[in-house]
Amino acid sequence: MRLVIARCSVDYAGRLTAHLPSAPRLILVKADGSVSIHADDRAYKPLNWMSPPCTLKEGTGEDAGVWTVVNKAGEKLIITMEEILHDSSHELGVDPGLIKDGVEAHLQELLADRIETLGEGYTLIRREYMTAIGPVDILCRDASGQTVAIEIKRRGEIDGVEQLTRYLDLLNRDPHLAPVRGIFAAQEIKPQARVLATDRGIDCHIMDYDALRGIEDDKLRLF
Repeated sequence: MRLVIARCSVDYAGRLTAHLPSAPRLILVKADGSVSIHADDRAYKPLNWMSPPCTLKEGTGEDAGVWTVVNKAGEKLIITMEEILHDSSHELGVDPGLIKDGVEAHLQELLADRIETLGEGYTLIRREYMTAIGPVDILCRDASGQTVAIEIKRRGEIDGVEQLTRYLDLLNRDPHLAPVRGIFAAQEIKPQARVLATDRGIDCHIMDYDALRGIEDDKLRLF
């Protein structure tokens, strides 16, 4: 990971345009190719970013100090450096991934054992399918034979959708698996996460913990 603290302005050109005026900011360049611009607030959320796959070109000559980040859709993030205050690189290695809590780990195990609850014809490839950026909770195939990557959360929020998006970007580069679609599965999915998932072509699935465990609903039923 490369950490750069610089006084800079940022322009985004793509489906829309956006401009960040000159100010001191933190720029993160990660090993997966992503570039994100941060201020000293907003918690973990960047001011602007470019998700992988994308390329970073640092200008030379008359363009020295201008960074241009371009993604596969041709969108551009242009960072104009005025003063670099800090520039360092650090090798973090392969991250072991998030350790699931007991409920999430159990949900993963239950869904893998009952993969047919997603639909008729679903078959399991494997749990914890390892990638270069961490393990995919479940990899399976649907009735048509298409590969499906599943991210499981107890509570589905935007971060989980972003995580699944990164996995899908990587998995779809593998000709033996592509095309790969995603399912975001959770006991509860926040509205904002559902909107983002839908925008990215990711299906949402609400998991009934008791039903997966084979426990009947004790509520009165009409039928």
